Amino acid sequence: MFRLTGYFSLRRGLLTCPYRFLAVLLMTLGTSVTCLAATSSAPPPIRHVFVIMLENESYPIAFGPQSIAPYLARELPKQGALLPNYYGVGHYSLDNYIAMISGQAPNPATQADCPTFSEFTPTEKKPDANGQWPGTGCVYPKQVNTLANQLTDAGFTWKAYMEDMGKDPAREAATCAHPVIGTPDITEHAAPQDQYAAKHDPFVYFHKIIDDKKYCNTRVVNLDHLAGDLARLDSTANFVYITPNLCHDGHDAPCKNGEPGGLISADAFLRSWVPRIVDSAAFKRDGLLIITFDEGNDGKACCNEKPLPGGPQPGGKIGPGGGQIGAVLLSPYIAPGTQSDKDYNHYGLLRSLEDIFGLSHLGYARDNELNTFGNDVFTAHPASSR
Repeated sequence: MFRLTGYFSLRRGLLTCPYRFLAVLLMTLGTSVTCLAATSSAPPPIRHVFVIMLENESYPIAFGPQSIAPYLARELPKQGALLPNYYGVGHYSLDNYIAMISGQAPNPATQADCPTFSEFTPTEKKPDANGQWPGTGCVYPKQVNTLANQLTDAGFTWKAYMEDMGKDPAREAATCAHPVIGTPDITEHAAPQDQYAAKHDPFVYFHKIIDDKKYCNTRVVNLDHLAGDLARLDSTANFVYITPNLCHDGHDAPCKNGEPGGLISADAFLRSWVPRIVDSAAFKRDGLLIITFDEGNDGKACCNEKPLPGGPQPGGKIGPGGGQIGAVLLSPYIAPGTQSDKDYNHYGLLRSLEDIFGLSHLGYARDNELNTFGNDVFTAHPASSR
């Protein structure tokens, strides 16, 4: 047998066969030819993912020529990949966070940011074919899985870092902080000394996480823990989720503590934390940093986004989606100055992360038509350090 191969893909060590016309010619001559499948969609061997979630800016404002966030808009894209056509999936904030880690679509309560921390009440006994649980409410039952639980079950580690969480012990706990079920969420609005918001901490909206107090308390912590955890490879989780406070994520402007807020404070937060992340041993070895927003200021959607069965339009009265927000990705596997014009959204991000860690797909991340991060994003092929 004659094995025809083209170029070697460093991503998975597989050979591809781009010269199919030659293969056909050889086959007509009676020669057996084996062409291994191309691996353009296979992710590189990333084992440390960092996500920084910012708030409420549309792509033209955050990344356009008049952006007041020069580090985000100009410096970081030069270091990695810019995704202009990345979209939120709903309005307001919380439904985007929920979608990103579970694939569940917006319901009436999460669209309203859950001012009361209520139980989710399903209207069906089981999810539909797309993994969606019809119903409304905030805290999902144990049957609803999350990326965090998937990672644990697969032997990976995760940790969520929430800025300001627990700074005012009378307001919320220092770990796994959330309101008592059935009570108003007093963290919806910032306090001068404590600007943590539960609605920007998606992990506390799932019984599968919060019902195991030790599990949640050791994984959903204050941002102050991150610097120490980054100091060593073995103390850096495989999946790191970072939520700045209501000022530093750009949500408030001006802020309760006197800072300007908006993109100015968000940019300052990134200038402080991004260098620490990219200088860490975990990032240098096999890391990926993703910086994006929850939602924009319009109702645009992409990627054939679907609503919750029997539920509201994801973007509410504004439109079918959460708006064009953009994203920046940094990694040793991304060549500086990369730009991909493919359409992405939070479901596509979830699917991409599940592919990176070899996990099954949750909720609307099951949609095979979603774009996932591939050769358009991962444009560098460094020699493995393992």
